[in-house]
Amino acid sequence: MGTAHALQLLAVPVAAVAVAALARRSGLAVAPVLVLAGLVASAVPGMPRFTLDPKFVLFVFLPPLLFSAAWESSYYDLKANVRAIASLSVGLVLFTTFAVGWVTHLVVPGLPLAAAFVLGALVAPPDAVAAVSVARRLGLPRRLVTILVGESLFNDATALTVFRVAVAAAAGEGVTLADATGRFVYAAVAGAIVGLLLGPPLHRLSGRLDDPLVETAVPVLAPFAAYLIAETVHASGVIAVVVSGLYLGHKFFESSAMSRLLGISVWRVMVFMLESVVFLLIGLQLTAVLSGLSARSRPGLAWYALAVFLTVVVTRFVWVFAADYLPIWFSRRVREREAGTGWRQRVIISWAGMRGVVSLAAAFAIPMATENGRPFPGRDLLLFLTFSTVLATLVVQGLTFPALIRALGLQNEAERRARLLAAAAAYQAATEAALARLDELAAREDSEIAEEIIERLRMLSEYRRLKAWERLGGGIGPGGREVPSETYRRLRLEMLAAERETFLRLRDERRIDDELLEEALEELDLEEVMVMNTRSADL
Repeated sequence: MGTAHALQLLAVPVAAVAVAALARRSGLAVAPVLVLAGLVASAVPGMPRFTLDPKFVLFVFLPPLLFSAAWESSYYDLKANVRAIASLSVGLVLFTTFAVGWVTHLVVPGLPLAAAFVLGALVAPPDAVAAVSVARRLGLPRRLVTILVGESLFNDATALTVFRVAVAAAAGEGVTLADATGRFVYAAVAGAIVGLLLGPPLHRLSGRLDDPLVETAVPVLAPFAAYLIAETVHASGVIAVVVSGLYLGHKFFESSAMSRLLGISVWRVMVFMLESVVFLLIGLQLTAVLSGLSARSRPGLAWYALAVFLTVVVTRFVWVFAADYLPIWFSRRVREREAGTGWRQRVIISWAGMRGVVSLAAAFAIPMATENGRPFPGRDLLLFLTFSTVLATLVVQGLTFPALIRALGLQNEAERRARLLAAAAAYQAATEAALARLDELAAREDSEIAEEIIERLRMLSEYRRLKAWERLGGGIGPGGREVPSETYRRLRLEMLAAERETFLRLRDERRIDDELLEEALEELDLEEVMVMNTRSADL
């Protein structure tokens, strides 16, 4: 690899992080800004051509992103919303595949129905990364976020399986409905088995390691192992990654404190980097996508792209409202369980249909030729329509999604306050249990315990209990007075600032060296982060 080529490869993540940082600083949705930046960059004369390698994307990018989302998800929340998640991740994917396939077959002259269904499978699965990040930032109800996350975890498995079947049919392999159903069931069941078989031994291995760095490395390798093993036995690598991620995430709280801190930090940085690079690469695909379309008219391509985009959007609205309302009308149990879901929530779910890199990676995996050696029908057009749909959903829906949430007034302050009240009660119960245990230990000790030790332990427990009041009232506790926890933080931050200034002054006076300054500031910074996190932590 030459130096120039290496610099080009380095430029992609550097540019992605820079654009993402600017978008975050400006308060804009990161995903569409990155896509637009890549789109503009691809049109610059002399810009190198970056083509997505489908195997590279599906093995390097997809497993860690899926695993991280599963790892951070609540098994209990997903289980409580299994009907809605299954409806979107399986039913909607199949419905969108057939709807887009039929519309494309009717609109594009000469495109075989099997090839049109390939396009339907490509654009069927939404990527909820952009939507979920906005939803969490704007305080959407927790149930909606759980549904969007759950959909994104499982819909790729459905879409990729349908895609393989559709490609086989379009290539002339003679796939029957029974064959397609058998492939789908085998891929899903076998993938789940691989994930379940891999999760427990990895968890036990992590528990026996007495090194936080090594323990953190185990879940980092887990998604790649799960995906590779599943794909080797022709199962769904996506399902295997999701299942193993859910299991390890559910057991994550059994790890040591340092391992948890390291794990959270590692995954946040990794996901930020991968997502930034992925969305920038989507925009950079313009040159590769347009390369094979010189013989087609631009107005015709625009009409095809508009037809597919509108079909994708309308199909999601139709399915979400029909699949939600019909069970509610006919089932009292569903009606009671989902009584809080109204039309505004359904509009949000319907508009959160942004497509992502999985669609593009699969599109580049369409074979060049069929079984009889002829060119795959409409391959360049299918690639273009996939790209245009991904681009349109990310830009149109991605940029308007925050405004739609604000317009519908779905920031659920009541739910947030209820969760904070529940947290305050939990802190109260935990503090009482800790103090009872302290009294028990103090009475049991043979040697006399200094009273100042007992008092300090009691103050620590009281401090943890009172911080729940601050979350509810901005640091104001019962009686309208500043709670001790807020007073402690305010005074401690002032003390830390004074210590930092002293160390810097001593370094400037050359009374200590830079190595000692670095060690001292690291300790002060760690404590300041801990103090600040008790104020800003959001449940």
